[in-house]
Amino acid sequence: MSASRDSLAAWLASSTLVLGGCGVLPLGNQASAPVERVGAGSTASPAAGTASGGEGRINDKAYDVVLFALGLIETGYRFGGKNPEAGLDCSGMVSYVYQKSVDMQLAGSAADLARKGKPVPTAQLRPGDLVFFNTRNRPRSHVGIYIGDDRFVHAPNSRGKVRTESLKKGWFAARFEEGRTYFD
Repeated sequence: MSASRDSLAAWLASSTLVLGGCGVLPLGNQASAPVERVGAGSTASPAAGTASGGEGRINDKAYDVVLFALGLIETGYRFGGKNPEAGLDCSGMVSYVYQKSVDMQLAGSAADLARKGKPVPTAQLRPGDLVFFNTRNRPRSHVGIYIGDDRFVHAPNSRGKVRTESLKKGWFAARFEEGRTYFD
């Protein structure tokens, strides 16, 4: 197997484990979360939010964003970082994920990214949406990618690596400001 196929196999294995752990994919005897993919050729529209976070349906692009973001778990942090080899900061991770997974240009700081999206009520967040936080006493100073089940992926700070966190508990819960979508 070539090196690129080996790394792809490792990425898929780690993504499957992470997705199983957060309830997006079944792991062992665990039932999968109720997610219906809405393809590009589908006439179905995304469902309105649900009490568990609105992830009743996600489109193919949003699904690709989530899978790609989960593949970056454990990538090192670097302020201003825009690629995994050098390290990623929060907005660099979001820009990289959207560009590589769905060929969508999202650039700038977390605050810049927030100005470009469409607001989404917390109860209607869907996987692939962006979530914004006030972490430096400045509105929208941090961003992550919502993955469902009240969790998000982000590049936290120089003392951490890309990881998942809860929107409902812990340090980030108190600093959550809003969600935004970039998909129709």
